[in-house]
Amino acid sequence: MNQADVLILGGGLVGATLSLALAAHGLTAIVVDPADPAVTLAPGFDGRASAIASASGKMLEAIGVTPRLAGLGCPIEAIRVSDGIAPGALDFAPEAGDGVLGVMYENRALRIALNEAVQGNDRIDLRMQTRAEEVTRDLAGVHARLSDGRHVRAQLLIAAEGRQSPTRDAAGIRMARWSYDHNAIITAFSHARPHDNIAYEIFYPAGPFAILPLVPREGVNRSALVWTVSSDDAPAMLKLSERAFLAEAEKKMGGFLGPLSDLAPRSTYKLGFHHAARITADRLALVGDSAHGIHPIAGQGLNLGLRDAATLTQVLVEGKRLGLDLGDASLLQRYERWRGIDTLMVAGATDTLARLFGIPGALPSAVRRLGLSAVQAIPTLKARFMAEARGEAGDAPKLLQGAMV
Repeated sequence: MNQADVLILGGGLVGATLSLALAAHGLTAIVVDPADPAVTLAPGFDGRASAIASASGKMLEAIGVTPRLAGLGCPIEAIRVSDGIAPGALDFAPEAGDGVLGVMYENRALRIALNEAVQGNDRIDLRMQTRAEEVTRDLAGVHARLSDGRHVRAQLLIAAEGRQSPTRDAAGIRMARWSYDHNAIITAFSHARPHDNIAYEIFYPAGPFAILPLVPREGVNRSALVWTVSSDDAPAMLKLSERAFLAEAEKKMGGFLGPLSDLAPRSTYKLGFHHAARITADRLALVGDSAHGIHPIAGQGLNLGLRDAATLTQVLVEGKRLGLDLGDASLLQRYERWRGIDTLMVAGATDTLARLFGIPGALPSAVRRLGLSAVQAIPTLKARFMAEARGEAGDAPKLLQGAMV
């Protein structure tokens, strides 16, 4: 198709989910993505995994993606937070019948499931290995000239291009951004003892050390790892032998999962914060990392993007039913207002936690353990934290409640 309701630049996890959510409600989308599917959908595990909060999981189920992920995700039945490996951990575990906090999936499994769903949907035109070389937004709509030589039109342009979004920058949208001078080391490993479907967040002055449960492979226990280290130390961490790296990891976790083995490929990226001053412009909406990027301390980055997708879907679908142009300024203002408070609060909270747990010394550590114990002892406060982890706090759009718009 050369004309659709929306033109989405970026077909990653958020962009693909958004296109499917819109298509499930009868809207059409052209999705343009420069990535090579031979790389993004390649066999093998690259060590990257994501926690899909329970609310995000409800959306994936509502738009028909969940059956494609059957048996591939590990439920997160509890989250254990601690300051180092000293006593005084905070345990988040839902009451019986409340369901799990979320599900861990390998990113590759998510990409494949979403790609298959997109490829099988006749309301979505996916253009891989393609870029928008020239885009015009005006009163008449959105017009783009693509690198494949074709011209496409839509009522609304949606940028889902990631942290370095060229569309956001071209629109002159200002960003608040800073670096944490830390890198995240991403990998996975096998371990002797079962993880019991528990996610662990162990805080050290250099940053969090997160152990995330994965589904067993051929009966072997497995977990993903997000290890925050000084940016100066990251290159050396990648060069360590497998045996040395696993020995250091086992030491960091106090050996509670037993001997570690079968290290997955390691990768790293620099940690930073960015937040767009606004997430809309004339006939333009930002979603996912194009709009905001946060510290991975609480594993909410992808879920924030999925909440963007659910909210924008509801705004556009309801606008379409009223006969409005999808690029109408009132619709974009509604999306801006709805997402503004949530993204700012989550971004602020993760930044505060990263700085608070990064203060070295015995006294700050004792104060943090006292704080964890206080939260553990106050049911209402603990319930609030669990609602945030599930993605169920605030004014949730219908898709995050498992209902169609």
